[in-house]
Amino acid sequence: MSGAPDLSAIADELVASYTDRSDLLAIVGPTGTGKTALACAVAERVHGEIVSVDSVQIYRGVQLGSGKPSPDEERRAPHHMVSSVDLLEPMDAGRFAGLADLAIASIQSRGLTPILCGGTFLWMKALVDGLAVMPLANRELRAEYTLIAERDGRQALHDSLAAIDAVSAAKLAPNDFIRVSRALEVHALTGMTLSAYHAQHGFREKRYSVHYAGIEIPEPEYTGLLLARIENWLEGGWVHEVQCLRAAGFGASRALQSVGFAEIGAHIDGALPEAHLAEMILRATRVFARRQRTWLKKANVRWFPSPSMPKRSPPGA
Repeated sequence: MSGAPDLSAIADELVASYTDRSDLLAIVGPTGTGKTALACAVAERVHGEIVSVDSVQIYRGVQLGSGKPSPDEERRAPHHMVSSVDLLEPMDAGRFAGLADLAIASIQSRGLTPILCGGTFLWMKALVDGLAVMPLANRELRAEYTLIAERDGRQALHDSLAAIDAVSAAKLAPNDFIRVSRALEVHALTGMTLSAYHAQHGFREKRYSVHYAGIEIPEPEYTGLLLARIENWLEGGWVHEVQCLRAAGFGASRALQSVGFAEIGAHIDGALPEAHLAEMILRATRVFARRQRTWLKKANVRWFPSPSMPKRSPPGA
């Protein structure tokens, strides 16, 4: 939210509604909706520590563009799973869930309240519901797919996936190298398409019971907030940060293929003019936010209006 919104009333109301403390508390929502700020406010009220559920924040070396907690937010509440793995270290939903389990157990063992906070909802689902055991990543296959993408383009890799698994291909953008190559990898290692694998194995029994909450921000306020954040990061040196990371050999890292970082990479490569950079990052971020909202529709989230929104009357009032 613009400026420094006072989230005290929302935090108070959320804590009051969080009556079953055997549940985990999760602050969720589309990117840029103030999840970290709200999580910090709640943590101060429930003696909590935050477990980040974010597939970019988890990497060391990326700062701008990641939405990592500020130094002040780190002081207000300890954050786990932030800057905890190297940029080229393999990381997937299953491994994240295992590491998050350890963080949650550590927090609870000290009599404190773990608060999940983030918008990588495949990881959230893996942590809460569990995932079927998947084959481990194969470095040789990943290197082969990287070579194909560099030689023939990412569309060629996506076409290969469409030929063997049309269902998965339809769900993935051609530019999503990480997930496209993973789907090809699963088929190469198991002889089973990723879509068939999910249909057959699915998710396991629920591992945690969760109380979901988030801040609801209306349009066009949300678009304005996203654009202001993007422009602030760009003015703060986001492009320079990505240039340095690429020069250091981290260009193929998962984090640098994510929303915003991919567009900056295209700009550095000369494919995207600076004048259109913020606009294209905003467009990609809005697409990402729509995917996040699709998942959120399936979750039982208690939404709180942002401080700039009038409170809704309760049903029947």
